[in-house]
Amino acid sequence: MKNEISYKIIFALFVLFFAFPVLAQNDTEVAITRDLVKPPNLKKGDTVMILSPAGRIKDRTAIDAGIELANHWGLVVFFGNHLLAQDDTFAGTDKERADDFQKALDDPSIKAIWAARGGYGTVRIIDDLDFSFFTKNSKWIIGYSDITILHNKIHDLGFQTIHGQMPLTLNLEDPIQKESIVTLQKALFGKKLKYKLESSKYNRIGESSGQIVGGNLSIVYSMLSSNTDLDMNGKVLFIEDIGEALYHIDRMMISLKRADYFKNCKGLIIGDFRLKKNEGNAFGKTLEEIILDAVKGTDFPVIFNFPAGHIDDNRAIILGSYVDLKVTDKKARINFR
Repeated sequence: MKNEISYKIIFALFVLFFAFPVLAQNDTEVAITRDLVKPPNLKKGDTVMILSPAGRIKDRTAIDAGIELANHWGLVVFFGNHLLAQDDTFAGTDKERADDFQKALDDPSIKAIWAARGGYGTVRIIDDLDFSFFTKNSKWIIGYSDITILHNKIHDLGFQTIHGQMPLTLNLEDPIQKESIVTLQKALFGKKLKYKLESSKYNRIGESSGQIVGGNLSIVYSMLSSNTDLDMNGKVLFIEDIGEALYHIDRMMISLKRADYFKNCKGLIIGDFRLKKNEGNAFGKTLEEIILDAVKGTDFPVIFNFPAGHIDDNRAIILGSYVDLKVTDKKARINFR
């Protein structure tokens, strides 16, 4: 009798063990995502390294605003050895830019790495970087645009990053930038972020929660099927872009759809999109229509006109953090946990 019961228990465990993967593939399954590690909050006296993994810097004065701001917050600023190097459009050769970033990753005294600018070039060095030390001693990585490649990579490793203002784009005298600067400080020093926006007529009403990921749409699109592709299961996707034609935005959105980005997505936040100059509307659809068409058949909330991207009012986003979305016909709320 005891043997019979034992066999039944073993059989039940066997069925549960091998059936679970099948159940996990069911489309109705509730998405489960792992918590991403939040790097230590900054404090006065901490050291930040400014470097450029992509586009070149004309001269030191171009990043003076970033140095002044960091010093005002009580931070000590170091620079990448090749910050002002030039190799065609890049801030030095691929090796020089990778060496600067590797040094910042491996130096325990550096508590945050702040990209001076975006541009193009991070993809050329991403596979040469060793994140072994970083995974044991994480630090904030800050930037946007081309820095989206680093955001993707680091999220895959299990860590949060910050999408926010960079030294080259800072103007401390511009009142429009005030809120973006305040939110960047909050994100770095451990204060909660929350946003309340007037609801766009294109917003899709609803409530949801998930980890926010993403960045520049062109970069997210270019990473499809690579080892820095995003896993969108249970995630909230944030996107922004600049200088793209409407037909190309449509191509990128449809490509994300075909890659199942929206299948188990929990929300979509649309930042600023500066269309290609003289674009007009030859494509026949507006930006909002293109995006809503790509997510047709899903029911997660969609928020338009979030103030982030290639604009002066570029509010900070803690990518990899859980956010709660609540969208009504009057307001859209985004609360970071």
